[in-house]
Amino acid sequence: METLYSSIKNDLLAKIKNGTYAVGDVIPTEVALAKEYGVSRPTIRQALQILVNAGYLDKRKRRGTIVMNPDLATSEPETPLGGSGVRSFEDEIAAAGRAVRTLPILVKEEPADDEVAAGLRIAPGDPVYKLIRLRYVDDVPNVFMENYVPCALFPNFTDCDFSQKRLYERMTELGHPVKRITRHLEVIKADSSISVLLDVPVGDPLFYFHTVGRDENDNIVEYSASMYRGSENSFEFEVAPSSDSQRDAFDGFATYDDALIG
Repeated sequence: METLYSSIKNDLLAKIKNGTYAVGDVIPTEVALAKEYGVSRPTIRQALQILVNAGYLDKRKRRGTIVMNPDLATSEPETPLGGSGVRSFEDEIAAAGRAVRTLPILVKEEPADDEVAAGLRIAPGDPVYKLIRLRYVDDVPNVFMENYVPCALFPNFTDCDFSQKRLYERMTELGHPVKRITRHLEVIKADSSISVLLDVPVGDPLFYFHTVGRDENDNIVEYSASMYRGSENSFEFEVAPSSDSQRDAFDGFATYDDALIG
C-alpha cells in the first residue's frame, strides 16, 4: 500500500514533469501544500525531502523551494575524492590529536524505501545494505551515520568488521571506489531517539547531511544521512570560481566568504 507522503511525492513529481511546476519556479509553501492535500506539514515535508534528495527540488532560505533540473542540480559541497588531498573526518580528528573510534550498530540487507530508492536512483523495494554506525571522538558520541549501498553492486558487503574498516575502503575493495560526493546540509533539532545515541538534550541543534556518492563512471553507489553534534563540530566552505561568469554568479554571496558554520 502506497504511503500518504509517497502519493503526494508522486503527484508533485508528475506536476514537475508535465510543466505545471517548471524549472526555476517556486512551489507553494508547506502550509499551502498541507492545506491543498489535506495533510499535516510533516507529511508534506517528508514528500518534499524525497524530491530534494533526488534533485528535483532545492530549498533556499528567503526564496522557498525551487524546481530544479535533476540532471544539473548539485548541492554544496561537492567534493572530489581519491588523489585530491581531501582528508576524511577521521583524518581531520586524528590530525588534531584526538582519538576516534567507530561503533557499528546495525548491518543488514533490506528493501529500499522511497527515500533511499530516490537517493540511489533505484526502484523502491530493490535490495540494499543498510549500515548504521556511531562515531566517537575522545569517547564522546559525535556522529550518527546511516548509509545505504545497492546489493547489486556490492556482493559480500557485510563480510568485514566495520569497527575497523571504513565504508569507502570496503567499497573500494568491492570494485566501486567513491570518486565524488554531493552533500546537502541542513540544521535540525535532536529528537528523543537521536538525543540518547548522541547524548545531547532533546531539541539540541544537529548538522544533518544527506550524501550521494558516485564512482568513477558517475554511477550512484551510496546514499547516506549523518547527524553531527552541533556543539562539537563546525564546517568551513571555500568557493573558488574558475571563470569570470562563475565569479559574477557568486558575487551575491560575498558575505559568506570564509563562512564557518557552528
